Amino acid sequence: MEKIRSTDGTSIAYERSGEGPPLVLVHGALASHQRWVSILPALENQFTVYAIDRRGRGQSGDAPTYAIDREFEDVAAVVNSIGGEVNVLGHSYGALCALEASLLTANIRRLIAYEPPPAPVPDGLMARIQNLLDAGDRESAIMAFMRELVRMPPHELEQWKSSPIFPTRLATVHTIPREFRAAEAYRFEPERFQKMTVPTLLLLGVDSPSFAKTNIENWHDALPNSQIVVLPGQQHIAMDTAPDLFVRKVQTFLAEIG
Repeated sequence: MEKIRSTDGTSIAYERSGEGPPLVLVHGALASHQRWVSILPALENQFTVYAIDRRGRGQSGDAPTYAIDREFEDVAAVVNSIGGEVNVLGHSYGALCALEASLLTANIRRLIAYEPPPAPVPDGLMARIQNLLDAGDRESAIMAFMRELVRMPPHELEQWKSSPIFPTRLATVHTIPREFRAAEAYRFEPERFQKMTVPTLLLLGVDSPSFAKTNIENWHDALPNSQIVVLPGQQHIAMDTAPDLFVRKVQTFLAEIG
Protein backbone atom coordinates (compact mmCIF):
# COMPACT_ATOMS: atom_id res chain seq x y z
CA MET A 1 0.00 0.00 0.00
CA GLU A 2 1.14 3.52 -0.80
CA LYS A 3 0.05 6.61 1.11
CA ILE A 4 -0.46 10.33 0.62
CA ARG A 5 -1.46 13.11 3.03
CA SER A 6 -4.88 14.64 2.60
CA THR A 7 -5.66 18.31 3.15
CA ASP A 8 -6.15 17.89 6.91
CA GLY A 9 -3.01 15.77 7.27
CA THR A 10 -4.80 12.41 7.44
CA SER A 11 -2.93 9.56 5.77
CA ILE A 12 -4.88 8.02 2.86
CA ALA A 13 -3.70 4.64 1.60
CA TYR A 14 -4.21 3.10 -1.81
CA GLU A 15 -3.11 -0.03 -3.65
CA ARG A 16 -1.60 0.57 -7.07
CA SER A 17 -1.66 -2.15 -9.73
CA GLY A 18 -1.90 -2.65 -13.48
CA GLU A 19 -0.61 -0.56 -16.34
CA GLY A 20 -2.22 2.12 -18.47
CA PRO A 21 -4.07 5.41 -17.90
CA PRO A 22 -4.72 6.10 -14.20
CA LEU A 23 -8.04 5.03 -12.68
CA VAL A 24 -8.88 5.86 -9.05
CA LEU A 25 -11.43 3.56 -7.38
CA VAL A 26 -13.47 4.94 -4.47
CA HIS A 27 -15.41 2.29 -2.56
CA GLY A 28 -18.69 2.77 -0.71
CA ALA A 29 -19.80 1.99 2.84
CA LEU A 30 -18.75 -1.21 4.60
CA ALA A 31 -15.76 -1.68 2.34
CA SER A 32 -12.08 -1.09 1.73
CA HIS A 33 -9.85 -1.16 -1.33
CA GLN A 34 -10.55 -4.92 -1.45
CA ARG A 35 -14.12 -4.14 -2.53
CA TRP A 36 -13.01 -4.29 -6.17
CA VAL A 37 -11.44 -7.76 -6.10
CA SER A 38 -14.03 -9.24 -8.48
CA ILE A 39 -13.19 -6.82 -11.30
CA LEU A 40 -9.62 -5.77 -10.50
CA PRO A 41 -7.88 -8.23 -12.87
CA ALA A 42 -9.94 -6.97 -15.81
CA LEU A 43 -9.27 -3.32 -14.96
CA GLU A 44 -5.54 -3.94 -14.47
CA ASN A 45 -5.28 -5.06 -18.10
CA GLN A 46 -6.16 -1.57 -19.28
CA PHE A 47 -5.47 0.88 -16.43
CA THR A 48 -3.07 1.72 -13.66
CA VAL A 49 -5.53 1.27 -10.82
CA TYR A 50 -5.38 3.24 -7.57
CA ALA A 51 -7.78 1.50 -5.17
CA ILE A 52 -8.30 3.73 -2.13
CA ASP A 53 -8.89 2.78 1.49
CA ARG A 54 -11.24 5.58 2.52
CA ARG A 55 -10.44 7.20 5.86
CA GLY A 56 -11.22 5.20 8.98
CA ARG A 57 -10.54 1.79 7.46
CA GLY A 58 -7.78 -0.41 6.10
CA GLN A 59 -4.40 1.28 6.21
CA SER A 60 -5.75 4.81 5.96
CA GLY A 61 -5.77 7.07 8.98
CA ASP A 62 -8.65 8.94 10.54
CA ALA A 63 -9.40 12.20 12.30
CA PRO A 64 -10.77 12.77 15.82
CA THR A 65 -14.04 14.06 14.37
CA TYR A 66 -15.78 13.11 11.13
CA ALA A 67 -16.89 15.44 8.36
CA ILE A 68 -17.96 14.29 4.91
CA ASP A 69 -16.14 17.23 3.31
CA ARG A 70 -12.82 15.68 4.37
CA GLU A 71 -13.72 12.62 2.29
CA PHE A 72 -14.18 14.83 -0.77
CA GLU A 73 -10.75 16.32 -0.12
CA ASP A 74 -9.24 12.84 0.26
CA VAL A 75 -10.30 11.81 -3.24
CA ALA A 76 -9.05 15.08 -4.72
CA ALA A 77 -5.73 14.68 -2.89
CA VAL A 78 -5.18 11.20 -4.34
CA VAL A 79 -6.07 12.44 -7.83
CA ASN A 80 -3.71 15.40 -7.55
CA SER A 81 -0.87 13.23 -6.22
CA ILE A 82 -0.94 11.13 -9.39
CA GLY A 83 -0.45 14.06 -11.75
CA GLY A 84 -2.00 14.64 -15.15
CA GLU A 85 -5.48 13.56 -16.15
CA VAL A 86 -7.03 10.84 -13.99
CA ASN A 87 -10.20 8.77 -14.37
CA VAL A 88 -12.30 8.21 -11.25
CA LEU A 89 -14.88 5.52 -10.44
CA GLY A 90 -16.96 5.78 -7.26
CA HIS A 91 -19.57 3.41 -5.88
CA SER A 92 -22.42 4.40 -3.55
CA TYR A 93 -21.03 6.67 -0.78
CA GLY A 94 -17.78 6.69 -2.72
CA ALA A 95 -19.67 7.97 -5.77
CA LEU A 96 -20.81 10.99 -3.79
CA CYS A 97 -17.23 11.59 -2.65
CA ALA A 98 -16.02 11.36 -6.25
CA LEU A 99 -18.68 13.75 -7.56
CA GLU A 100 -17.86 16.35 -4.92
CA ALA A 101 -14.12 15.87 -5.50
CA SER A 102 -14.68 16.98 -9.10
CA LEU A 103 -15.24 20.49 -7.72
CA LEU A 104 -11.90 20.42 -5.88
CA THR A 105 -9.50 19.35 -8.62
CA ALA A 106 -9.07 20.10 -12.31
CA ASN A 107 -7.31 16.78 -12.92
CA ILE A 108 -10.28 14.44 -13.40
CA ARG A 109 -10.54 13.32 -17.02
CA ARG A 110 -13.69 11.18 -16.79
CA LEU A 111 -15.90 10.27 -13.86
CA ILE A 112 -18.15 7.26 -13.21
CA ALA A 113 -20.66 7.39 -10.34
CA TYR A 114 -22.62 4.24 -9.49
CA GLU A 115 -25.75 4.99 -7.46
CA PRO A 116 -24.62 7.79 -5.12
CA PRO A 117 -26.67 8.41 -1.93
CA PRO A 118 -28.62 9.71 -0.10
CA ALA A 119 -31.17 7.01 0.65
CA PRO A 120 -34.20 7.46 2.91
CA VAL A 121 -33.26 6.10 6.35
CA PRO A 122 -36.09 4.19 8.08
CA ASP A 123 -37.09 5.67 11.44
CA GLY A 124 -34.93 4.37 14.24
CA LEU A 125 -32.61 2.34 12.00
CA MET A 126 -29.39 4.15 12.88
CA ALA A 127 -30.23 4.01 16.58
CA ARG A 128 -30.81 0.25 16.33
CA ILE A 129 -27.56 -0.21 14.43
CA GLN A 130 -25.69 1.81 17.05
CA ASN A 131 -27.24 -0.31 19.83
CA LEU A 132 -26.15 -3.50 18.05
CA LEU A 133 -22.64 -2.11 17.68
CA ASP A 134 -22.55 -1.13 21.35
CA ALA A 135 -23.56 -4.70 22.19
CA GLY A 136 -20.78 -6.10 20.01
CA ASP A 137 -23.17 -7.67 17.49
CA ARG A 138 -21.47 -6.42 14.34
CA GLU A 139 -23.03 -8.98 12.00
CA SER A 140 -26.60 -8.09 12.99
CA ALA A 141 -25.74 -4.43 12.53
CA ILE A 142 -24.41 -4.98 9.05
CA MET A 143 -27.38 -7.15 8.04
CA ALA A 144 -29.86 -4.54 9.28
CA PHE A 145 -28.09 -1.89 7.23
CA MET A 146 -28.07 -3.92 4.01
CA ARG A 147 -31.65 -5.17 4.29
CA GLU A 148 -33.36 -2.00 5.48
CA LEU A 149 -31.35 0.86 3.97
CA VAL A 150 -29.67 -0.54 0.87
CA ARG A 151 -32.68 -2.87 0.40
CA MET A 152 -30.52 -5.61 -1.03
CA PRO A 153 -32.65 -8.60 -2.07
CA PRO A 154 -32.05 -11.93 -0.26
CA HIS A 155 -30.20 -13.62 -3.14
CA GLU A 156 -27.76 -10.70 -3.50
CA LEU A 157 -27.37 -10.45 0.26
CA GLU A 158 -26.33 -14.10 0.48
CA GLN A 159 -23.80 -13.64 -2.32
CA TRP A 160 -22.48 -10.49 -0.67
CA LYS A 161 -22.21 -12.19 2.72
CA SER A 162 -20.40 -15.22 1.29
CA SER A 163 -17.70 -13.04 -0.29
CA PRO A 164 -14.18 -13.77 1.00
CA ILE A 165 -13.85 -10.11 1.98
CA PHE A 166 -16.92 -10.17 4.26
CA PRO A 167 -14.67 -10.16 7.39
CA THR A 168 -13.20 -6.90 6.12
CA ARG A 169 -16.71 -5.49 5.88
CA LEU A 170 -17.40 -6.50 9.48
CA ALA A 171 -14.26 -4.63 10.51
CA THR A 172 -15.64 -1.40 9.03
CA VAL A 173 -19.21 -1.61 10.32
CA HIS A 174 -18.54 1.02 13.01
CA THR A 175 -18.36 3.64 10.23
CA ILE A 176 -22.03 3.20 9.25
CA PRO A 177 -23.63 5.64 11.72
CA ARG A 178 -21.22 8.49 11.06
CA GLU A 179 -21.38 8.18 7.30
CA PHE A 180 -25.12 8.01 7.07
CA ARG A 181 -25.65 10.84 9.51
CA ALA A 182 -23.41 12.80 7.15
CA ALA A 183 -25.28 11.58 4.06
CA GLU A 184 -28.61 12.56 5.62
CA ALA A 185 -27.25 16.02 6.39
CA TYR A 186 -25.78 16.43 2.90
CA ARG A 187 -27.69 18.96 0.84
CA PHE A 188 -27.59 18.45 -2.90
CA GLU A 189 -27.21 21.88 -4.51
CA PRO A 190 -27.43 21.49 -8.30
CA GLU A 191 -26.25 25.03 -8.97
CA ARG A 192 -22.81 24.19 -7.54
CA PHE A 193 -22.26 21.76 -10.44
CA GLN A 194 -23.34 24.03 -13.31
CA LYS A 195 -19.74 24.53 -14.47
CA MET A 196 -18.58 20.96 -13.81
CA THR A 197 -17.96 19.81 -17.37
CA VAL A 198 -16.11 16.55 -16.66
CA PRO A 199 -17.72 13.80 -18.79
CA THR A 200 -19.68 11.75 -16.25
CA LEU A 201 -21.28 8.32 -16.51
CA LEU A 202 -24.10 7.70 -14.04
CA LEU A 203 -24.69 3.98 -13.49
CA LEU A 204 -28.04 2.65 -12.28
CA GLY A 205 -29.26 -0.89 -11.67
CA VAL A 206 -32.59 -1.35 -13.42
CA ASP A 207 -33.94 -3.24 -10.38
CA SER A 208 -32.61 -0.78 -7.80
CA PRO A 209 -35.05 1.00 -5.42
CA SER A 210 -36.87 4.05 -6.73
CA PHE A 211 -34.79 6.45 -4.63
CA ALA A 212 -31.66 5.36 -6.54
CA LYS A 213 -33.34 6.25 -9.84
CA THR A 214 -34.43 9.62 -8.43
CA ASN A 215 -30.89 10.38 -7.24
CA ILE A 216 -29.41 9.50 -10.63
CA GLU A 217 -31.92 11.66 -12.47
CA ASN A 218 -31.21 14.58 -10.14
CA TRP A 219 -27.49 14.30 -10.79
CA HIS A 220 -28.06 13.97 -14.53
CA ASP A 221 -30.12 17.18 -14.52
CA ALA A 222 -27.39 19.00 -12.57
CA LEU A 223 -24.32 17.85 -14.51
CA PRO A 224 -23.85 19.57 -17.88
CA ASN A 225 -21.92 16.66 -19.44
CA SER A 226 -23.48 13.47 -18.07
CA GLN A 227 -25.20 10.36 -19.33
CA ILE A 228 -27.16 7.60 -17.60
CA VAL A 229 -26.50 3.93 -18.32
CA VAL A 230 -28.93 1.40 -16.88
CA LEU A 231 -27.57 -2.03 -15.97
CA PRO A 232 -30.15 -4.69 -16.93
CA GLY A 233 -31.09 -7.20 -14.25
CA GLN A 234 -28.92 -5.49 -11.63
CA GLN A 235 -29.22 -3.53 -8.42
CA HIS A 236 -26.50 -1.99 -6.27
CA ILE A 237 -23.55 -4.39 -6.67
CA ALA A 238 -23.23 -5.18 -10.37
CA MET A 239 -19.46 -5.42 -10.01
CA ASP A 240 -20.17 -8.62 -8.04
CA THR A 241 -23.37 -9.90 -9.68
CA ALA A 242 -22.47 -9.07 -13.30
CA PRO A 243 -18.73 -8.24 -13.38
CA ASP A 244 -18.32 -8.67 -17.14
CA LEU A 245 -21.20 -6.30 -17.84
CA PHE A 246 -19.93 -3.77 -15.31
CA VAL A 247 -16.36 -3.78 -16.63
CA ARG A 248 -17.58 -3.49 -20.22
CA LYS A 249 -19.57 -0.34 -19.40
CA VAL A 250 -16.61 1.15 -17.54
CA GLN A 251 -14.10 0.38 -20.28
CA THR A 252 -16.34 1.66 -23.07
CA PHE A 253 -16.94 4.99 -21.36
CA LEU A 254 -13.33 5.56 -20.36
CA ALA A 255 -12.11 4.69 -23.86
CA GLU A 256 -14.16 7.49 -25.43
CA ILE A 257 -12.23 10.49 -26.69
CA GLY A 258 -13.27 14.06 -25.98
